[in-house]
Amino acid sequence: MIYTVEDDENIRELIVYTLTSLVAETKGFPDGFTFQQALKENSPQLIILDLMLPGIDGLTLLKDLRAHPATQQIPVLILSAKGSELDKVRGLNIGADDYLSKPFGALELVARVKALLRRSQLGTAPTTADALKKFGDLTFDAFSHQVYLAHTKLNLTNKEFLLLQELLTHPRIALSRDLLLETIWGYEYDGESRTVDVHIASLRQKLGTFAPYIETVRNYGYRFASENLAPEDSA
Repeated sequence: MIYTVEDDENIRELIVYTLTSLVAETKGFPDGFTFQQALKENSPQLIILDLMLPGIDGLTLLKDLRAHPATQQIPVLILSAKGSELDKVRGLNIGADDYLSKPFGALELVARVKALLRRSQLGTAPTTADALKKFGDLTFDAFSHQVYLAHTKLNLTNKEFLLLQELLTHPRIALSRDLLLETIWGYEYDGESRTVDVHIASLRQKLGTFAPYIETVRNYGYRFASENLAPEDSA
């Protein structure tokens, strides 16, 4: 079951029809209140949120979802006309798993929804070798899903955590945007999406003084440059 919260009736009906036909049964809600009432009865596999909603806005709904244990792991796709990079960063920082700007193509929506569902269903436990890693002041704990810089816990979204995990697992190796999209989001990079770039920018902001170790490989992707930081495998 997929839930979508969209106040525009035409868009809501399009989303419900398309996803029900091609992915899974989908229910639409015109506002945050009716959505929250439905959420008390059943937990969906995925949630699609508009940001500009009557009453409770989309960012507030997202914050509430991430604040409660019963809903904090449900994948959330923001679908909004607010498509600036700042809007995307705000949504991703709060905990959205992906962000699609309006107007959107139905097939792209289907691809992104399938990718999010696939990633949530195929999550596997980390190996012992990758579970606990230390690079200087950075401690990465895959088992507890926590990252610390010195003694400060970093509040990373799920996608930021997975990006950092991928980079730390392959130190000094340049990883392309295509590979990161396929590995973490599960869909192919189309040459226009800035999903990886936006997540990297947000991740760097949270890493603070450690941010320079995530290097940009021009016209290609990113790498974790650990030449001056010998990894300490504590597993």
